[in-house]
Amino acid sequence: MLSREQNELATRIGPGTGCGRLMRRYWQPAALAEELPDDHPVRPVRLLGEDLVLYRNEDGGHGLVGRSCPHRGADLSYGRLEDGGLRCTFHGWLFDAGGRCLEQPAEPEGSRFHTRIRHTAYPCTERNGIVFAYMGEGDPPPLPDFDCFVAPDEFTFAFKGFLECNWLQALEVGIDPAHASFLHRFFEDGDPDEGYGQQFRDETAEIPVTRLMREFPRPEIRVDDTDYGLRLTTLRHIGAGRMHVRVTNQMFPNAIVIPMSGDINITQWHVPIDDTTCWWYAIFSAFDGRVDKRRMREQRLELYTLPDYRPRLNRANGYGFDPGEQRDATYTGMGHDINVHDQWAVESPGPIADRSAEHLGASDKGIIAYRRKLLGAIGGLDEGTRPPMTDGSASALRGPAAIDTVAPATGWEEAWQTAEAARRDRSPWAPSL
Repeated sequence: MLSREQNELATRIGPGTGCGRLMRRYWQPAALAEELPDDHPVRPVRLLGEDLVLYRNEDGGHGLVGRSCPHRGADLSYGRLEDGGLRCTFHGWLFDAGGRCLEQPAEPEGSRFHTRIRHTAYPCTERNGIVFAYMGEGDPPPLPDFDCFVAPDEFTFAFKGFLECNWLQALEVGIDPAHASFLHRFFEDGDPDEGYGQQFRDETAEIPVTRLMREFPRPEIRVDDTDYGLRLTTLRHIGAGRMHVRVTNQMFPNAIVIPMSGDINITQWHVPIDDTTCWWYAIFSAFDGRVDKRRMREQRLELYTLPDYRPRLNRANGYGFDPGEQRDATYTGMGHDINVHDQWAVESPGPIADRSAEHLGASDKGIIAYRRKLLGAIGGLDEGTRPPMTDGSASALRGPAAIDTVAPATGWEEAWQTAEAARRDRSPWAPSL
């Protein structure tokens, strides 16, 4: 558990807070590229407790500036895209992506007043369907050459969803391997041929993942510190000299990298909107074949509404809970989509979970290791210590490996790495590790 003071430190993300300062040292998803349509690519964004406006200009570049015009506070999300920037429709002040005021057309001819105005502005970059922003001090660090960033566009798909809770609750479910045997338990195994684009619908070489999670609920969990964060290895002895090996990752500070199937990995960020709400953003990266983006999108639009990306099943309608289904079909009674299960699990403790009341066990070692790393990085900022991956070393990182496989119980360490290497060797784009 954490003390109340530690919990406050780890969850509050506004400007000037410890965790807020840390988060701002990393590129954070600001919006999906699809949220900036060609007919008006300007939208309001609330990110890390700040109200901003994101836009795409004529040359395809992006700007992220403060939402309130520094003149009289008008809403720049209604601004005009013209003359290389965003123009306020109140008095015509024009701002470029760097926050410089380029024009004040109502001021006297020859006035240099505009040169004294500097608006809030953050650099942006787009990768595989997500626009990322850097809101920290100094020059932004390079993005690592992780699979989600280097995969060609046709091998990726990006989406997002809204959660009514603090970002840390959302992240921690992704580094809790034990929960899958309960929260995502199905009493019957689905048809893997119908499971494209869904987790726990793929078969390993010997046993369906759904059956494996159901029948082997006490995994051995190993946690290793890495240059990018943490690697979690979850082991289930399934008999006859076989070991199920699932390798997942925590990508510091607020992302996870997990296998969805034998072909597709998910990189998912848990991005604070403010202290009590957040987004999950995901890039699905396929190794063997191009992603069926239309099908992936249609699947998710059955679960989320547009343009707000809100889940159709939520707290207001009891997450679709059906006691008959809970008795006969699923452990939760909340349908077969695991995102709904996770949503209930992270929202039900309240907007900000009270971690001082927890009782963590051996299966929570990933969460314990991550909290230690997070609090250490926050404390290190005051001591001048650079957080992980912010010193330029990120550009040398690859992967990270995330795989779900069955291996011999003896020699499983080498077997899963061999399987990962083979997947990368047959991929038309994936770099070796």
